[in-house]
Amino acid sequence: MFSSVKAYENQHYTSLKKQCQSSGTLFEDPLFPPVDESLFYQGNRIGRVHWKRPKELCADPHLFVHGISAHDLHQGQLGNCWFVAACSSLASRESLWQKVIPDWKEQEWDVEKSNSYAGIFHFRFWRFGDWVDVVIDDRLPTINNQLVYCHSNDSNEFWSALVEKAYAKLYGCYEALDGGNTADALVDFTGGVSEPVDLVECQFARDEASRNQLFDRVLKVHNRDGLISCSIRAASSADMEARLDCGLVKGHAYAVTDVRKVRLGHGLLAFFKAEKLCMIRMRNPWGEKEWNGPWSDSSEEWQKVSKSEREKMGVTVQDDGEFWMLFEDFCKHFTDLILCRLINTSYLSIHKTWEEEVMRGSWVRHDDPLRNLAGGCINHKATFLQNPQYVFDVRKPEDEVLICLQQKDRRARPKEGKGENLAIGFDIQRVELNRKYRMHSTQQKVAGSIYINSRCVFLKTELKEGRYVIIPTTFDPGLQGEFLLRVFTDVPAECKELTLNEPPQTCWTGMCGYPQLVTQVHVVSAEGLQGQGADGASDPYVVISCDGEKVRSAVHKDKRNPEFDIKGLFYRKKTREGIHIEIYNKNVICDSFLGQVILTSDPNDLQQQHTVHLRDRGNRQSNDLPGTVTVRIITSNVLTNI
Repeated sequence: MFSSVKAYENQHYTSLKKQCQSSGTLFEDPLFPPVDESLFYQGNRIGRVHWKRPKELCADPHLFVHGISAHDLHQGQLGNCWFVAACSSLASRESLWQKVIPDWKEQEWDVEKSNSYAGIFHFRFWRFGDWVDVVIDDRLPTINNQLVYCHSNDSNEFWSALVEKAYAKLYGCYEALDGGNTADALVDFTGGVSEPVDLVECQFARDEASRNQLFDRVLKVHNRDGLISCSIRAASSADMEARLDCGLVKGHAYAVTDVRKVRLGHGLLAFFKAEKLCMIRMRNPWGEKEWNGPWSDSSEEWQKVSKSEREKMGVTVQDDGEFWMLFEDFCKHFTDLILCRLINTSYLSIHKTWEEEVMRGSWVRHDDPLRNLAGGCINHKATFLQNPQYVFDVRKPEDEVLICLQQKDRRARPKEGKGENLAIGFDIQRVELNRKYRMHSTQQKVAGSIYINSRCVFLKTELKEGRYVIIPTTFDPGLQGEFLLRVFTDVPAECKELTLNEPPQTCWTGMCGYPQLVTQVHVVSAEGLQGQGADGASDPYVVISCDGEKVRSAVHKDKRNPEFDIKGLFYRKKTREGIHIEIYNKNVICDSFLGQVILTSDPNDLQQQHTVHLRDRGNRQSNDLPGTVTVRIITSNVLTNI
């Protein structure tokens, strides 16, 4: 997974540490020095800060004390609860935090090998498609000998403060972490795909069936080592961090640390009861201020659960910021949920394995329409199709497809004044099965994302077998930026960018000819097909051939009147030759021929629809016709019109 880890700013941890050890000096990071500029970009508002190494703050510093847990983290004098909540989720997943904190045993302070200490640490974050290794020194900002920002329960534990410093270095300074998106941090810690869920808009509090389905999704993400966060939306800036009567805090990111179905009852009888409660556990990054409603730490409801079950769940009666809620109450009080899925691409896993395609692209503004790649969303019809276009195939009768569009984060270094992220999104359109060149007229839209100025936009959708084009765009035209497109399917989708507008001219064009006509053939449906089964049904498929090229549909099982809905696009040199539409019945050994149609297209009639009789191959007249087929044909003598 880390074979392509990139050294941030070309700082290589191993070589820098060896240099310090050989010279007997402690590492001092020239890229993130102990000055106010590393703390603030709007000016110092907390007073004089002293940068100190852990050995100056305690006698026995450690990376971890008694392991790592969500309880290690407490938010300091910075509005980065989003980052701390993500860290709390990370701490509960050993397989994940060991990727963010590599070589943790080697990085730990070793009393027996004091000469190995060089005041240097490194951490890894997933940024725009790459794992980035960030090197820091261990000089931390303090006031009155206390850490200013993120700190642990144990005064001699420093992993959270050091991870925060490395993350602040990526953003340019600590203050750049003041206000952010938990989803971004979750993705940075995992390389996963973050899905936002609007609990209010989807009305999960009212709809029990939908709520149960959501709980199953949340439970699956949790059980497969995904990270989860939640929050209560604040209506205004004055409402931020307002504490509700129930103990929850508005505008505040909470880490979800456990999800489970809890048995009611005591002893063996509990195992025979059908009733289970859907429950979720959260943690406040402040390390205090908890939910005080049903199933809170000291509520009477816990008497309904056996002692062994409570111990298994880790129920404690203390104001440590962590608490349980019924999922129903959770949906009533919280407004936003973030599910960060770890998309499994390993064939060695027992879980579903996804095929991943990763595309890098750019929105580039240009005066020439054929070179412009910044056309804006579909509202801007004149320029929409000037955006980058990516084609992919769905090869199953129906497949779940996950699509994530990520832009290069403009908020990542606010001290440089790069401003807010662009509002981005994408459309998915179904196209011809043999589409090779860019679209120049819109086709059937089958799905699309919302448009939002977040770093990532995610969509999960079901698509039927066929070929599709993703069009990633900014909301407004003329805006420039880089993006990363990730497509996950059950079987390889062979995603690639469409770069050519029409067939290229080559040195053979003069002898072999160049297309004079472009024709789209859309076989809509067929009726009255006669099969060989007892009920007369068949397993039909259609083949369209034109000017030496063929397009074949999927097989429609046990049908007499199939809805083919198949398109083919043909760049025709021999404009007078007919278009052949043949229908076959799929058999194990040899497919049987059901009938054919031979059509011509008139370039002067751009919208033709035919309902025509199928014939045998000889096209002879017959009183017993094998059925009819409905076909649409669109032709154009301007290649880039289709």
